[in-house]
Amino acid sequence: MAVTAAEVAVLDATETPAAGKRRLRFLRGRKTVVGIGILVFFAVIAVIGPWIAPYDPDTMSNALLQPPSGAHWFGTTQTGQDVLSQILVGTRGVLVVGFVAGIFATILSVLIGVSAGFLGGTADELLSVLSNVFLVIPGLPLIIIIASFVSDTGDLLIATVIAFTSWAWGARVLRAQTLSLRRRDYVEAARATGESTWRIIFFEVLPNLTAVIASGFVGTVIFAILSEITLAFIGVADISNWNWGTVLFWAQSNQALAQGAWWWFVPAGLCIALLGMSLALINFGIDEFVNPRLRTETGASRKVRMRVGFTPVARGTHDAAARGTHDKETRS
Repeated sequence: MAVTAAEVAVLDATETPAAGKRRLRFLRGRKTVVGIGILVFFAVIAVIGPWIAPYDPDTMSNALLQPPSGAHWFGTTQTGQDVLSQILVGTRGVLVVGFVAGIFATILSVLIGVSAGFLGGTADELLSVLSNVFLVIPGLPLIIIIASFVSDTGDLLIATVIAFTSWAWGARVLRAQTLSLRRRDYVEAARATGESTWRIIFFEVLPNLTAVIASGFVGTVIFAILSEITLAFIGVADISNWNWGTVLFWAQSNQALAQGAWWWFVPAGLCIALLGMSLALINFGIDEFVNPRLRTETGASRKVRMRVGFTPVARGTHDAAARGTHDKETRS
């Protein structure tokens, strides 16, 4: 007797605990844990940094260009300002720009990309043209032009411009993924039962795009953070607002490298590298979680197979049941 589709469905229903464990596998990956840990550390610093800073980052003193010591852990600048205080206070601006831009850009990419892919027809053509237009608009030159006309180029303005110039690529990716999902059996079944279009999008399509959306969000945050630091470093952003790029701007302007004041720019550079590494590790973790070819299970040699749909599953129990049934048929 062969295993029928109904029996396989029953076996699928009995694996609820294992399915729950598979959903938590993303949080058990080493790359993901390290990346989230570093990101949480910087997030905490962004919240409490201005409160725990030992000095006012703008206050000058007589300790000019001093190396790291007990009084100044990261040393001082050419005007006696404490570098550690500048790093702590500047963390908030970096993360605010990165995550605000990432949230706005992700919302736009989801709305436009998923709508274009699912609706099709004239709506798809119009939204695709809109995406193509924004895809060729350069973000950094646009911010430089805006900064030349606006006296106060704050973090929110920079984040808004970055968001409006960086959503198009994610929208194109989501449109392509939605086109591959719109004709799946479960979507057609929802249509047959009379579900509304937006309910199908939110409850049938979007859950299968969660990993792609998360990966696009992390990539946009990385781009926004690097753009903010770059703008501050070249002096386009408001240099009176402290962030890591502002620290590097003043270090470069005062020739810290030529004076051998490595402590002026190395801490900011390490913070940028660590934050970028944490976001990249989270992105790699998402990629491994989605792609079963990249995923390995610690302490197990069992391979992970793909269903016909989007979600990867492990078929260890099903294969054992099928082999047992086949052995019974062979003996009979």
